[in-house]
Amino acid sequence: MSKLTVDGAVSSGKRPASFASVKLPVVLVQQAREAAQPLRRSVAGQIEYWTTLGRVVEHSGLTAQEAQTAIVGYEAAAHNARIAGTLSDIEERFAKADTTGILADRVRDVVLNNRSRDLTTKQVV
Repeated sequence: MSKLTVDGAVSSGKRPASFASVKLPVVLVQQAREAAQPLRRSVAGQIEYWTTLGRVVEHSGLTAQEAQTAIVGYEAAAHNARIAGTLSDIEERFAKADTTGILADRVRDVVLNNRSRDLTTKQVV
């Protein structure tokens, strides 16, 4: 017969087990699988992560709605920071190309190529 120990582990009376099996809705496990994959977590690791977040939210006194709003705000700020970083990288590369003359050379090549293609198209027609 198994029983729940003080630390939450299931024991058969001989020694505490490290893990316990629980039944979870299939939908929850699938959601965990989908959320875990891009982060390279296991399904169990994702559920443990969500559990930790839930405990933090409960302990902080936030409502689920307040926690969700905070998470959405954090994710939006992180997304905007990534975009800003990307734009900064593009601007930096543009400025570097402009000062070295590479940009002007590349624009000239594209314009000449387009003119050549345009003349070839007009001659065929």
